[in-house]
Amino acid sequence: MDFQTLAIISVIALLGPLLATPRRWNIPVVIGQLGAGVIVGRTGFGLIDAADPTLTFLADVGFALIMFVAGTHVPVRSGAIRAALSAGLARAILVTVSASALGVAIAMIFGTRHAPLYVVLLASSSAALVLPLIHSLGLRGRSMLQLTAQVAIADIAAIVALPLAIDPPNAGRAALGAALVAVLAVALYVVLAWLERNGSRLRLHKLSANRKFALELRIQLAILFALSAVAVFSHVSVMLAGFAFGLAVAAVGEPRRLARQLFALADGFFGPLFFVWLGASLALRDLADHPQMIALGLTLGLATLLTHATTRVLGLPLSHGLLSAAQLGIPIAAATIGTQLHVLAPGEAAALLLGALVTIAVTAVASGWARPRAVSASLA
Repeated sequence: MDFQTLAIISVIALLGPLLATPRRWNIPVVIGQLGAGVIVGRTGFGLIDAADPTLTFLADVGFALIMFVAGTHVPVRSGAIRAALSAGLARAILVTVSASALGVAIAMIFGTRHAPLYVVLLASSSAALVLPLIHSLGLRGRSMLQLTAQVAIADIAAIVALPLAIDPPNAGRAALGAALVAVLAVALYVVLAWLERNGSRLRLHKLSANRKFALELRIQLAILFALSAVAVFSHVSVMLAGFAFGLAVAAVGEPRRLARQLFALADGFFGPLFFVWLGASLALRDLADHPQMIALGLTLGLATLLTHATTRVLGLPLSHGLLSAAQLGIPIAAATIGTQLHVLAPGEAAALLLGALVTIAVTAVASGWARPRAVSASLA
């Protein structure tokens, strides 16, 4: 890991904003960054060593920050989102039921023993992708609030369930770790809310702003990294630590100045670095060596879209249902953990990520359908 690597990552990461600039394309920034990583990584020219420990660690920091920012995007304080929880929960349950049937069928068709893993993948949503996309496109309305609740519930449930599905021998330890992270996040909310009520947070904010100390940013990062350390020690993904802490901050209320600082830190450097690293770590050539894994990846992607489209039965527009199917964090974690534990077949890790890319591509199209529908609903 050196400055040359950082320079390459910083330059090629600009492909993300470049592709996302034309609004009519509705391409998430992450697509360009992933593609750039594929070009310079294991599949492409090999300019970046994704296995470098320092780069991998920085990517984990980026992942934690991305999930934290995603958690802060959930409008927890809104009375409307609390009212939407019941509808979001009902739709998440329907998706899980559909995912159970399709996940078992896919495992039987392809002759694998990973039905529980496929069920988690099919039922999951990516708050890190969907919530910022909803925010950036200015999507509003009751359906969007219910969609936000559904995505948040599905993401949290999948983060907790993934270790149980992919590593059953250590499922108990992972469950305890997830519970510990959740308890700590609730405790953080209680403390932060108390500091907000007694005015301590406001006094700290004024001192930091007047003296240019950036104290709030420093404290938030210290808490995030400490919670991530607990997650790693407990064999839980930093996804849960970042997202849980983001929810706690959102419940208290995040100062705008701090939100801008975190946005700059996450979206300006660590986020692009994570996505480029992820693209660079993909060995898509494994798919060419194992053609059946291409079929598995495409099947997982299409099955995920079908699973989330079933929410149309409960009144969610089809475009919104497809929007909720976007996947990222769970397939990444599944591929990473599965590779480390050597429980995946050759090429299966790449297949999991191929399925995620299928959902992201369709999400880009679905967001274009959802926008005019949301705008017309707000005008009505």
